[in-house]
Amino acid sequence: YVDALRSRLGNVALVVCLDSGAGNYDQLWMTTSLRGMVSGTLEVQVLDEGVHSGDSSGVVPSSFRILRHLLDRLEDSSTGRLLPQSLHCEIPTDRVEQVHATARILGDEVWRRFPWSCGADGGFVLPMTTEPEQALLNRTWRPTLSVTGAEGLPPLSSAGNVLRPRTAFKLSLRLPPLVDAVAASQEIKALLEADAPYNAKVIFKANEGAATGWNAPASAPWLTQALDAASQAYYGSSCGYIGQGGTIPLMSILQKGFPKAQFMVCGVLGPKSNAHGPNEFLHIPYGKKLTAAVAQTMAAMPAA
Repeated sequence: YVDALRSRLGNVALVVCLDSGAGNYDQLWMTTSLRGMVSGTLEVQVLDEGVHSGDSSGVVPSSFRILRHLLDRLEDSSTGRLLPQSLHCEIPTDRVEQVHATARILGDEVWRRFPWSCGADGGFVLPMTTEPEQALLNRTWRPTLSVTGAEGLPPLSSAGNVLRPRTAFKLSLRLPPLVDAVAASQEIKALLEADAPYNAKVIFKANEGAATGWNAPASAPWLTQALDAASQAYYGSSCGYIGQGGTIPLMSILQKGFPKAQFMVCGVLGPKSNAHGPNEFLHIPYGKKLTAAVAQTMAAMPAA
């Protein structure tokens, strides 16, 4: 539609997106970047049907063990770092500086805000890092692998002494904003399917719509001033800047379609909002102030 309606849209000067988040509910927050995403299913099959584990184990390789071995090609399981260098990118200097400022504002709430479970010693489970700056960079400018689903594994209540024929995992990879998602998807497929252990049947089927991330263009002086004025007017504090770990594919499309436009990307998904979760909520007072802040910022836009 961007291409189809280009003549009607004209020279867009400001793009406003309200589908993003906030670091806290005390000030206006602008999104500076979004991660890209590649997802798909990795399947390993070794048999046509399940067999008795007492009879077969030690002879027939475990499909789970093979799958685990394949994932070791992609991720260092002891640290969570993804191994292919092509899945990483250089972090722009201005983004690092903004992370420093954001870490000073949010502090340990960057990681404390999650619903940590009780851990081994009775204390809470620990995050991958307790340093706010590194936590912010990890969730915005570094690639991460998550396993979000599984097939071929029976529930514990019905699992027996059977060596299963196949194991499949749903993989979700979040990519840095400047990494090409389509190229990354192709590389991941080649990496996982090459030289299959035991000549097992290995298939990585990527989902359609690999999404490249987004890095906001430099803000014009008028926009920076307008955002800060709006934040002071309605929140009593200066505007904050934060990268988001999620993906909004439309943003990169809009930036390519309107390369001269300024971007105001913000939203109400702050602490405890738990987007896509069973207890998702919106902070109504913050949302009302955000509505006013957007209106004031748009009113401050220079005449064409």
